[in-house]
Amino acid sequence: MGILYSITIACSSLLLFLIQPIMAKTLLPEFGGSAGVWVTCMLFFQVMLLAGYFYSFLITRLSPKSQRILHVLLLAISLATIALHPGKAVTAGPIGAILLLLLQTIGLPYFLLSTTSPLLQSWFAGTSTTKFPWWLFALSNAASLIALLSYPILIEPNLHQSTQLGIWRAAYAIFALLAATAAILAAPLTRPAIVSNSAIVSQNAILQSRERKRAVADIRIIALAAVASTLWMAVANHLSQEVAPVPFLWILPLSLYLLTFILCFEGEGWYRPNIFRWLLPLAWCAAALRLAGYGPANLITELLTFAAALFIWCMFCHGEIARAKPADPDEATRFYLMIALGGALGSLFVGLAAPNLLTTYLELPIGIAASVFLALYLLYGMTSPKRLLRPALLSIAAFVIATRFEAGFGSVTHLRNFYGAIQISDEVFEGQPIRTLYNGKTLHGVEFLAPTKLRQPTAYYGPESGAGRLLRSGNQPRRVGLVGLGVGTLAAYGRPGDTFRFYEINPNVIDVAEHDFKFLETSAAKPDIITGDGRLSLEREPAQSFDILILDAFADDSIPVHLLTREAFQTYFRVLKPNGTLAVHVTNRYLELAPVVVAAAHALGKPTTEVQSPADPEQQILAADWVIVGDGGFHQHSSHLWTDDYSNLFQVLKH
Repeated sequence: MGILYSITIACSSLLLFLIQPIMAKTLLPEFGGSAGVWVTCMLFFQVMLLAGYFYSFLITRLSPKSQRILHVLLLAISLATIALHPGKAVTAGPIGAILLLLLQTIGLPYFLLSTTSPLLQSWFAGTSTTKFPWWLFALSNAASLIALLSYPILIEPNLHQSTQLGIWRAAYAIFALLAATAAILAAPLTRPAIVSNSAIVSQNAILQSRERKRAVADIRIIALAAVASTLWMAVANHLSQEVAPVPFLWILPLSLYLLTFILCFEGEGWYRPNIFRWLLPLAWCAAALRLAGYGPANLITELLTFAAALFIWCMFCHGEIARAKPADPDEATRFYLMIALGGALGSLFVGLAAPNLLTTYLELPIGIAASVFLALYLLYGMTSPKRLLRPALLSIAAFVIATRFEAGFGSVTHLRNFYGAIQISDEVFEGQPIRTLYNGKTLHGVEFLAPTKLRQPTAYYGPESGAGRLLRSGNQPRRVGLVGLGVGTLAAYGRPGDTFRFYEINPNVIDVAEHDFKFLETSAAKPDIITGDGRLSLEREPAQSFDILILDAFADDSIPVHLLTREAFQTYFRVLKPNGTLAVHVTNRYLELAPVVVAAAHALGKPTTEVQSPADPEQQILAADWVIVGDGGFHQHSSHLWTDDYSNLFQVLKH
């Protein structure tokens, strides 16, 4: 029985954490490649995990026969209803649409997978005279970690998306058979009631005291689990906003999160409070410096800093949770339920509350400050409310100020939604008033406020940039398609008779470009804005609609991968006229995107020209990299070719 339980738990954990990146990546193109897709998917998976743990808590209160029948029945229904290919979900917003799609496609299978570890551990404890098998929890997390690490290293680079889904479905059928067998063979023992010789009044007093202690322990476990969940999701969101919303940058933080569970629940555990009294302040200070923008801005520094800090924070949270393990095996499912509840609360904060209540990315500073609060109470002995309040408030203020300092001063307004956080600032540069738009840390547009310079192109779109050269050429009226609006800077190149059609998925960006900047208003061309994902919108356009197509869709410094695939380029050249030209903006701090564009263009027989333009600070022009794709007649295979079924971030990392 022990071997069957171990195999079933390991199988369930593997499948649980394989389907997360698979489904998230499947949904990315439908929602503009936004990092918000990953946040919302993780919210769904955490809430479903809570539902699974709650089910395990309830079902173990039933008779052994009822447990078997109910669980086997649900497994059979899940096999009959599983659908891994999302359809369309019509709701009021992207978060609701993603949650509904996930519920429709993977809801019941994921729910049953999440029940497996706590439920089978409870059954195993009921059929054994040994102590509760906490090692099975470590086994579960170890299998989850293996699944996560195998995805970006083995599965994503070598298997197409459709193949991944097919293999997962077959593996789920094997799991269902194993879980049903375990349920049928399970024979949970009914533990004898403990009869006290004390008086009834004394017994009630003891029970009330136990309930109070258990309630305090529950609150502590929930708080620790919520902070750990908040931190890993906030770190993952921070990294994906900086680089790209790709599996690796979510898998790394989640892997560290799971690794700390393994280390804390394996045997006597690796967590030592005396050591972490010294490590935690180092992690807090390092994170504060990075949030404030100190140190070199490169991918390695960002990854190492936040990976090390996250490991320390999660070791503290999960180590303290492990120290609270109940001695009574009957309390195990309640213990796991509290962990899942805390995890779900953390994901609800990052995935639902923060995008709707906060105007900037403050969830990471808030999560760090919460870890300071818990450490002051649990590690540093500040149990008095008066002693605890002042340092807790100071820590919150410090991390909020760090984030604000990094974002700059002179802010006009902050806006945030599912697609990201933007900031408009009025500044004075060498005596000239300017207005800027930032998405996260990345400058997305600059406009001179002096009336004589309102139509002067700036930022990545100067006259010598790839887009600038292309739009300054020729003298005939043109139809120009532009994927990504920004502040509308490229409209400055419009001439009478031109039509500029912008495709923009973020309603906040559209509002800012129309009301806070003047490029659209003062353009000599006729500007037109289509709301929605650029690729999906272009697929609805008639063939040969444009003379020029410009691809400039960035969120912070990240890239929507689905816009750089071979299939995407087929769409671009379908809507371009026979002699039309495509310009792709590839400026990026962390990724070398030009080879990906060149590979996609060459796969379609299109020649390319790379244009690198220098910065001109006096004119507010930034250095920019563009790839111009024209017509031609050759085909060249490249290892950098991305498709809708295949992409590999590691190929294009800057060293």
